[in-house]
Amino acid sequence: MRYRPYQALGLFTVVLFALVGTGLLLPAWQFLTTVALAKGMAVLGLMLLLRTGLVSFGQGLFYCLGGYAAGSLGQFWGITDALVLLVFGVAVAVLVAAILGLLMARYRDIFFAMLSLAFSMVLYGLLVKSQMLGSTDGFNLATPTLLGFSMGGDAGSFPLYVMACVLAWLAACGLYLYMDTPLGRLSHAIRDNEIRVEYMGASVYRAIYIKYIIAAALTGAGGVVAALAVGHIDPEMSYWVTSGEFVFVAILAGTGSVLAPFLGSIIFEVARSLATQYSPDTWQMILGVVMLVIILFLPGGLWSVFAHRRREPS
Repeated sequence: MRYRPYQALGLFTVVLFALVGTGLLLPAWQFLTTVALAKGMAVLGLMLLLRTGLVSFGQGLFYCLGGYAAGSLGQFWGITDALVLLVFGVAVAVLVAAILGLLMARYRDIFFAMLSLAFSMVLYGLLVKSQMLGSTDGFNLATPTLLGFSMGGDAGSFPLYVMACVLAWLAACGLYLYMDTPLGRLSHAIRDNEIRVEYMGASVYRAIYIKYIIAAALTGAGGVVAALAVGHIDPEMSYWVTSGEFVFVAILAGTGSVLAPFLGSIIFEVARSLATQYSPDTWQMILGVVMLVIILFLPGGLWSVFAHRRREPS
């Protein structure tokens, strides 16, 4: 069952207020959730590609570009306003995606996955060799501001948290409305039979190109938010492990809803935090076991539980 637009947007708004209220009552929740929402936006973009039948192992490219664009703007030009940094980070990610997308939109399956990974690792190599950008150590970001007010320290963490919640809400609403358009509905058709889509008069190349850019914009926005929250950027943001983590969360959450990437990301960050706290030497194994259990019993991801309950008769 699919929600009507006003019902879905109303549900997203309720979730937004619930997140803001939780962060206000539980200050310790703010940092972890801010990072989770940032990565959730990256996974949301990946989900759009997955629905089209494309697996990208290189979303770390745009995640890193967003973070480095925001960090460089403050480091070299002294601009610290969070909204300006966000716009600039997204613009850089979109510009690079618009160029690379001309090539990426021609490839499918393993070729798309490996080519996306290659571009991400090229950026990683360039950043590692760049002494001006801190090489392997990266560099710390200047304290961000919002409308002239500092977002540093404990007092500034809540405005950044609210900003992350609002961005996640806008991303979820925007992608939901996009997927309800004729171009958005082409995703499943392209995944199932793109030749038939071409026969119907739609351009598969154009549809994939646009989706690739949208995914890059969402991932770039996530990179900016993560950089502002952590206060530090380094080449690891573009490393294959980061991109693999996004794929991990996408499989964990499922692609049944635009809320699924955020749910999966929050659960993943909480699980990793608890695993590293109580079992620092084996936390990767614990996450691996969780992944295997989900694949075996919930092949459609965590969101399939909610979808199944909606289909059950009352």
